[in-house]
Amino acid sequence: QVQLVESGGGLVQAGGSLRLSCAASGRTLSTYGMGWFRQAPGKEREFVSAISWSGGRTYYADSVKGRFTISRDNAKNTVYLQMNSLKPEDTAVYYCAAEPSGRVAVVAGNYDYWGQGTQVTVSS
Repeated sequence: QVQLVESGGGLVQAGGSLRLSCAASGRTLSTYGMGWFRQAPGKEREFVSAISWSGGRTYYADSVKGRFTISRDNAKNTVYLQMNSLKPEDTAVYYCAAEPSGRVAVVAGNYDYWGQGTQVTVSS
């Protein structure tokens, strides 16, 4: 079992930055692909970004490309999402998830483990 805990969310003005962290316990994340998803009120959960087990491959949704950066520190069992130039439409609960094959995956169904989420609110 892998337990994932997100942190770093909060309230920020448009144009600001936040750094989300996803810390794992129970098992090393070093063999897992990791992803970030988000869900805004009244909307379906959507893919944001993913990173391969080694960190060598990353992928971003078009809506965040150039503004968000995903990274990982396997020694710390932690994955990060640096979010810059935030927009009100980025407001959502952000979830991290672990994918057992170690690949970059954009489909939520490929992920076995999920955190509880952290709220990000961007004011205009």
